[in-house]
Amino acid sequence: MDLMIKLQKSLDYEFNDVALLKRALTHRSVSSNNNERLEFLGDSVLGSIISRELFQRFPKIDEGQLSRLRSHLVRGQTLAKLAKTIDLSDFLILGQGELKSGGFRRDSIQADTLEAILGAIFIDSDYLTTNHVVLMLYKSLLDETSPGDSLKDFKTQLQEFLQKRGLILPNYELLKTTGQDHNAVFYVRCTLGGENLSVEKNAKSIKRAEQACAESLLEKLKQ
Repeated sequence: MDLMIKLQKSLDYEFNDVALLKRALTHRSVSSNNNERLEFLGDSVLGSIISRELFQRFPKIDEGQLSRLRSHLVRGQTLAKLAKTIDLSDFLILGQGELKSGGFRRDSIQADTLEAILGAIFIDSDYLTTNHVVLMLYKSLLDETSPGDSLKDFKTQLQEFLQKRGLILPNYELLKTTGQDHNAVFYVRCTLGGENLSVEKNAKSIKRAEQACAESLLEKLKQ
């Protein structure tokens, strides 16, 4: 089966202009005709759809709770997990440098590409159609979401986990920054000295990279 057809089946959406889908899959390492503008659009459309859905599902919670729920659902880590459910890494179009460095496995690239795909669907169709695709992708996550969920960010969760056990708190270190100012990628290492554990993650902001490190360490500590 043609890869583009397979991906469209997973999205439950058939493109009128398949070139838009190809562009959405094209990383900036390939050419200037890449997915960054579509990613920008997809990010906004996704935020709007998730906001509306949460507003309708939870009529009794306040703006602060709605905001925390939305942040949890549209953050990079969540998008990367959703990308894996449709095997998005199989369809990425990357430059040679990214291919050699294993970019197809990088969560940040998969998350950004999924946003770009949503932007492409919006351009190719309309808001209601994009809404259908988003809610299909998010069905399980939305069904499991509850206003009573603990929505503390992962850095806070990790700190509290360590404090309760009298362990040394984590140290976050910015390793390097790549790319231009408007499109930089930050590489961060988080180390737990007392546990002899460390992880490295990258994202489009230091905060997001630190959160990804904290999430990964929490998973390791809870195993």
